[in-house]
This record gives sequence, structure tokens and C-alpha cells, in this order.
Amino acid sequence: MSRTAAGGLRPLEVADVTLAEGFWGRRQRTNRRATIPHVHEMLKRSGAIPALRMNWRPGQKHKPHPFFDSDLAKWLEGACYALATGPDADLARKVNGVVALLAGAQRPDGYLNTYISQVAPDRRWTNLRDLHELYCAGHLIEAGVAHHQATGATSLLNVVRRYADLIADTFGPGPGRRRGYPGHEEIELALIRLYRATGERRYLSLAGYFVDARGRRPHFFDAEARARGEDPAAVRRGREYWQAHLPVRQQDRPVGHAVRGLYLYSAMADLAGETGDAELLAACRRIWEVLVGRQMYVTGGVGPARDNEGFTADYDLPDDTAYAETCAGIALALWARRMANLTADGRYADVMERALYNGVLSGVSLDGERFFYDNPLAVHPARHDSWHGAPHRQEWFGCACCPTNVVRMIASVGALAYAARDDILCIHLYAAGEARAEIAGVGVLVRQETEYPWDGRVAITVQPDRPVTFDLLLRVPGWCRGHRIAVNGRAVAGRPVRGYARLRRRWQDGDVVDLTFEMPVERIAAHPKVSHNVGRVALQRGPIVYCVEQADHAADVHSILLPHRARLTPRFEPRLLGGAVILRGSALAVPAAGWKGRLYRPDPAATPKRTALRAIPYCLWANRTPGPMTVWIPQV
Repeated sequence: MSRTAAGGLRPLEVADVTLAEGFWGRRQRTNRRATIPHVHEMLKRSGAIPALRMNWRPGQKHKPHPFFDSDLAKWLEGACYALATGPDADLARKVNGVVALLAGAQRPDGYLNTYISQVAPDRRWTNLRDLHELYCAGHLIEAGVAHHQATGATSLLNVVRRYADLIADTFGPGPGRRRGYPGHEEIELALIRLYRATGERRYLSLAGYFVDARGRRPHFFDAEARARGEDPAAVRRGREYWQAHLPVRQQDRPVGHAVRGLYLYSAMADLAGETGDAELLAACRRIWEVLVGRQMYVTGGVGPARDNEGFTADYDLPDDTAYAETCAGIALALWARRMANLTADGRYADVMERALYNGVLSGVSLDGERFFYDNPLAVHPARHDSWHGAPHRQEWFGCACCPTNVVRMIASVGALAYAARDDILCIHLYAAGEARAEIAGVGVLVRQETEYPWDGRVAITVQPDRPVTFDLLLRVPGWCRGHRIAVNGRAVAGRPVRGYARLRRRWQDGDVVDLTFEMPVERIAAHPKVSHNVGRVALQRGPIVYCVEQADHAADVHSILLPHRARLTPRFEPRLLGGAVILRGSALAVPAAGWKGRLYRPDPAATPKRTALRAIPYCLWANRTPGPMTVWIPQV
């Protein structure tokens, strides 16, 4: 387990959780068998792995990119998670090969960046705003910790510690050190993770420095630009893009590039947990309330704008131009996990679940070898104008942050389900499999049997090494309108407090908790200020948000109207899209007859025609014939 954070729940490590053959277990199997090998091959083809050989010369192909190392590191982190949950000789060979290349690429002083070292050696630490040095370092550090935890080896951990030590000797408030912070946050949370793995407090202190230096005057990015001979005023983006407009403790809303911001907020939450910093936690809460209350899609996607890959104004949530980057959904889930563990408040885990099942999983195809960078909530005929090629998933991108992030997210999702502290074991997410934790000094195995999210029944078997008293916290999802809990066949009250039902008892080997969550089909309305969706509804059952896709309909899906009283019936269809609960019902469709050669005409008063409606989980769209799709349906 991780080092205990001050006052909060501690997350379980990936190796502590094994997922069985269920929703997430099948996704992890595809990730291991298809996605991880595919991404490794693309990293070779794109030049990211060859760049580690440090033999690139000007004029050669596959010029190293400023964030090559981050893509490689995320794959490596995810591959290590896969090894932590099961042996794989071929994968271990690939991991060992990359680790050896990284060790060989490290400079004598500990520096490790394939772009700067080969393409721009005179630019080391001269452009923290744009060149991603510290961002790449952060992902390398996370990979180093994951490799150590998965294998017990210190080969990569020693490499990243040398690099972290160099950074700690270079940056900070002390004499002779550089002032500054990264343009793309990530190293902050990575350093905290390195501190937890090693106990070395200088890493925690450096993370705190990077967080608190951001946004202070005089503005570092301006001074850095002048030192390069550039005019800071020539930069088109405002300081909000880098979350550098104000000191973080004064910030009260999400701004700028979504992934950068969410990584920053994750680090702020980690620091609050480690140090008991109430001011940082208060800032996290303020930003969270605006994000979730005014700027999050129903799918858990965030960041509607392509221009800044991030946040705009409150209630600006367009569907067909939604950016909602896959990496942003992952970053939101990571921040939500931290907030849930820090506060034991189920509303954070609710958002983590929403993002994972919808806005994150939509980013990867069922076969595990195609990806979305952005995740729109509607696609119109002949309007395939996405920057990254929607509605077709791509096998790779020039900026490959999302495929590599998917690898590590799916490989580690089991660890997001559980947390512990002293005499508490908390279950945030429900997934078939088992987890082991030490509670009140006793080893406890917890096994879940469930078909969640398709079915609301969960059986939890508790197997302590010896009888032990502790609190079992079971999240009652915010979408759930009714639930039942029984222990060894006897009903218990289980009234949720802050989103969790708390069962305290002396647990014996073989005790069984049966949970049942009601899962009716619900019609979700958006706030009326979300002008794009006034008069429309989204369909949701349990944590799953649905969409209607052209592959299932003869009528144009954008002509479909949903009668207010139309009954929608859920049914599990094992042969469709890998097996999923589909919603079926009757709807109306506006006829297209009589419009030939005309764009406008007086209200024809044509009677809408009956049409069958079939809605599929949003996370499964674009796995068949490409075509129009929509999440929000006009209701009549």
C-alpha cells in the first residue's frame, strides 16, 4: 500500500487488486493482449523508442519530439501495471528493453530528455513553458515508481531518482537555484508519488514549490521569454492557459488547457493530503464546484474547446464540436479519485465513475487498437471536421498522448476501486474481482461478484486472516434512487452518509454482503443555460450514458424525437458490441419527404412517423459502420 496521507484514505496499489472476468476484467484483457502491443509498435514506428538510442542526427527522419518521452513513459507505466497483475514473458522483455534504453539515454549529470539532448542541447531549461521538459520528467518518474512496484527492481527507479535529484538541485527557492515551474503540469504529482515510494522529503518539498510558485508575480513565463529574446506580449494565449494567472490558492475556477489544469488540481489535492493544508483543499473544492456544476458534459468529458484544448465559459457545452479530450477525462478521474480518498465523500467517486465508464472508455475501440483524441457528443452527416478525425478512431496520432494514457488508465483501474485507512476499507467502484488490504493490522481479502454496470447486484465476500472489527464503506452511487443491503442474508439499514453506507462489525471469514442498486432507465435534462440541449434529454441507466447511432436506425438519428411517455426497455444483448445492455423503445422521426431542392418552406405540419429506437452505451459508439450519432434527443 502507499504511504498513508494525512487524514485521508490511502489508495491500494495496482498489485493489490485483481479483476475477474467482468466488465473491467475484459477491458484489461484487451488492453494487455491488444492495446499494449499495438502502442509499443507505434512507439517504434513513430520514432519514440528509437530516439532513446541517442543517435539521431539532423536531416534524419523521425526527429525527436518535445514530448516523445512522455508518450513512452505512459506506455511503460501501463505495461508495468499489467505485469503487476499477471506474468507475461513477452511484455516483460519489452519493458526491460525500454528500461535499458532509458538508462543508456541518461546524461552523466542525471538529465534525461531525448529531444533536448539530441535536437536542442543549448536549450536545456530555457523554455519551461513550451518544451515539456518537466512534464516528460514527471511521466518518467511515474513510470519509474510503477516499475519498482511491479517488479521490485530499482533499475528504473534509480534512473528517475537521479533525474529528480538533478531537478531538485536546479529549481527552487534556495540560493543558486532557478525559479520557475512547468508549462504543462505533471511533475508535481509525480514528485509526490516518488516521495511516497522513497520517503525522501525533498521530493515533496519540490512538488510544493512548483505548485505554489505558479502564478506569482513577477510572472515567470514573461521573464523566461525575455531571457530568450522574445516579447512576452507576442504570445497569443493568456496566462490562464497555463493556470498561471493567479497563485493557485487564489484560484476559484478551472481555466485554460484542461489536462494541465486537472494534473495541477490533482497535485494540489495530494499536497493537501500529505501536509494537512486546508487552504489548498479549499481551493480544490472551489474549482471542483465550478467544473462539475457548470462545465462538465453528461459523459464526464471536460474541456469543450478545440482552440485551447480546454475550458471556456460556464454552461458552454456544445455537442458536435465538443473536444472533451480523452486525456482530460482520464485526468478528471485521477483528480476525483484523490478527492474521494482525501474526503471520503462519494460525490467525487460519482464523477470518477461517470468519467471512466463514458468519457474515458469512448476513447478506445473495442478491439483496443483505435483511439479517439476528442469525444464529441454528436456527429452530423458529412461533417467530419474533428481535428483528429472523428468519427473514425485512429490507430495513432502525431500527438499520441491519449493512446498511451488509455494504456495506463485501463491497466490500473482496479486500484481506483478501493481505499483504506486504519480500521476502514472503502469500496468506491464495483467490479468483479478481489482486493487485499491490511486493515487494523489484519490481512483482509475482499471478493466482488457482479455484472455491474449492466446489473445492479453486487455480492461482496469478506475473508480476513482472522476475525477483525472494521468499517466497510460501500458507495451508494449518486444516480441510485433506491438500494438494499443484506449481510449474511439479513437486511441492514445501510443509510448512506456522504455517499457511503458504513457497515461496522467484527468480520468473519466468509461473511457476505449483498448489495442491490435499482437501475431504471432515466431521462437526464441539462441546466437551461446549456442552450444546445434545451428541450432535449440524455438517456442513462446506472452509470452508463447512452447515445443513438445511425447504424441502428433507418431514419436520420438527428430527426428522431422521443415522446415524453415512451417506454424504454433495457435488454442485455450478448452478441452486440461485445455484450451490452441496450435500450429499446418507440420514437418518432420527422419525415424528409417533400424537401427536394428546398432548404426552407412554411411549416408543412407533417406528422412525424413512428420509428424504432435503439440506444447503445456512448462508450461503444463508432465500433461499427461510421455515421451520425447523438447523445441528446429532442423530447416531445
